Amino acid sequence: MDLIEAIRTRKSVRGYKADPVDKGILRELLEVATRAPSADNSQPWEIVAVTGEVLENIKRGNVEALKSGKTPTSDAPRTPYKDVYRERQVELAAQLFKLMDISREDKEKRNGWMLRGFRFFDAPAAFILYADRSLDPTRAASDIGGLAQTICLAALNYGLGTCIASQGTMFPEVVRQFTNIPESKHIYWCITIGYPDWNFPANAVNSKRAPVDKVTNWLGFD
Repeated sequence: MDLIEAIRTRKSVRGYKADPVDKGILRELLEVATRAPSADNSQPWEIVAVTGEVLENIKRGNVEALKSGKTPTSDAPRTPYKDVYRERQVELAAQLFKLMDISREDKEKRNGWMLRGFRFFDAPAAFILYADRSLDPTRAASDIGGLAQTICLAALNYGLGTCIASQGTMFPEVVRQFTNIPESKHIYWCITIGYPDWNFPANAVNSKRAPVDKVTNWLGFD
């Protein structure tokens, strides 16, 4: 697939086929993706690729923790969005809920959708991205973001869909229990991966982007 086409057409996939993803394909994908740039070539990222029983244990542990009343407390806490950023978040949620036929009043369906996120959107595999706590967390996050983008674009070459997500890692104690990631590592987020189920309603979402001239200042050009 042409790179520009991949960037234009790539979308977050939230519904997957149950088909497993071959380890050889994921290894080849990561060999390409880890060519992503990083500050001073520090390559701060570390990756756990999970599938099968390990992933199912994390999914189940996340759901149990949430249902028990525990508050999600990830290694990478999120500041609530405000102003236009909140508007964009709400716009996406409204589009997803419409596609999934979830009304504002339907608490059961809304809760089910939330649980799906903590189950890695029922993907057959996932990458969990983390880095050593000795690193500057902002620079590491920037570099890991570049890796995540590269993974998502490279995945298209193999017919795979992805979603960069935080819910799967919002109970880091669950993730650590089943992956043995030590406390000395900062867990950033996960990427769900698998073969897209294009019949799943939420996969029809088309998120909008702000016009380039709204987010760019042109200085010194004619």
